[in-house]
This record gives sequence, structure tokens and C-alpha cells, in this order.
Amino acid sequence: MSSEAVIEELEVLESIYPEELSKISDRDIEIDAEPDDPVDGAEELKATLCVHYTDEYPDTLPELSLKSVEGNIDDEELDKILDELRLVGNDNLGMAMTFTLMSHLREQLSQLVRSRAERRGQEEREKERLALEEEEARTRGTPVTVESFKAWKAAFDKEIALKRAREDEEKIKGLTPKEKEEFKRIGSRLTGRQLFERGDRNLEDDTLLEEGTVSVDVSQYERTGIEEDQEEEGVTFSDSE
Repeated sequence: MSSEAVIEELEVLESIYPEELSKISDRDIEIDAEPDDPVDGAEELKATLCVHYTDEYPDTLPELSLKSVEGNIDDEELDKILDELRLVGNDNLGMAMTFTLMSHLREQLSQLVRSRAERRGQEEREKERLALEEEEARTRGTPVTVESFKAWKAAFDKEIALKRAREDEEKIKGLTPKEKEEFKRIGSRLTGRQLFERGDRNLEDDTLLEEGTVSVDVSQYERTGIEEDQEEEGVTFSDSE
């Protein structure tokens, strides 16, 4: 291709890309490219297409290279875009192709932006899904089985028994020795239901406490010094002789 034809193509390109095109020499140019279909909120990308026109252009491809200007475009992505540009160039051999290459480059940048946005959206949805599953597992708790219920019941019964024992100790502190003995004797008896649940069929056992029997009320054994004095004053003796 003659130098005049290259100059003519460059004039057309300068009118299309007045701010994006930089003329390095008669046969070398650089054109900044951005996505032709930007995605709102997505990362901004910009690349520069470097073109060197050979003597055989446009019957052969010009020498092409890409530079990342804005945004993070790694070498692997740049190489992939360059391969696409060369395929497009081979389909346009024999004619001016720089504008066609630039149009395809902008499409490739748009596709790169969309794929990144989709990947970022998938990652965010996956994080939300995992967070939701974690929250559901936390609030759902441990499933109840027969074994776990038995273990819980045994621990619960033990806790209740200890609590009752402490309460009984507090109740008998103010009792006389005789009252304490009576309280312990009555408290050690089992009800008929307790004997039945235990599998004991000897219902004449001295330890049997009939159902409905009122348990010992400690308040019945609480006496004050005044009451004792009144009882002593009320005692009289008669002379039978």
C-alpha cells in the first residue's frame, strides 16, 4: 500500500478519533479505546491500540499491540483480545481495516466489563447464600434425638434434685432435733405412684406415703420465744392430795 493510501486512512481516523488518536510517525499510531456499552457501577476500562503499518498493508495485517491504560487488564486478557483482533483483520485483508479493528476492540472491552460484573454479582450472591445458610444453622439448633433427650432429662433431674436438697436444708435449719427427725422421716417416704414407677409391688411397705398426703410445712414448726413463754405461763399444777 502506498504511503499516500496510509496517509489518507490516517486522515479519516483523525476525523473519527480527534482526541483518542496519537500519531507517533507516518506509519505508527496509537488510539485509546473504551467500552462501547458501559455498565453502570462497573469498573472503568481503557486500552490503547498500537498500530504499525507495514509496506504490505493492507494485504497483510499491521503489527498490533495493546496497552492497559485504565482498570486492571492482565496480560492474558490482552493477549486474548489481540487474537480476536487478528482474526477480524484476516477477514478484512486487502482493505483499510483500522476502524474495523477499533470497533471490535471496543466490543471486546464491553464484553470484558460485563463478564466481570456478572462474576462479581455471582460472588456476592454466593456470599449471601452462605451467610443465610450459616444463620439458619445457628438458629435451627441441634436436632433432638432419643439419646440427646435422655441425656438432657438426666441432667435436668439432677439439677432439680440438688435444688430441692438445698431448699430442704434451709427449711430444717430452724427446727428442733425432734422436728428435724420427723421432717426427714416423712420426706423419705415414697408415694404410691413413685413406687409403681420404680416397679415396687410391695404396697404395704412402711415407706409408702399415700397419694394426696400433704408434705411437711416447715412453717408449722417455726416457733417464737414469745409463744414458748406463753405456753409455760399457761401450765398449772393441781394438788391432788
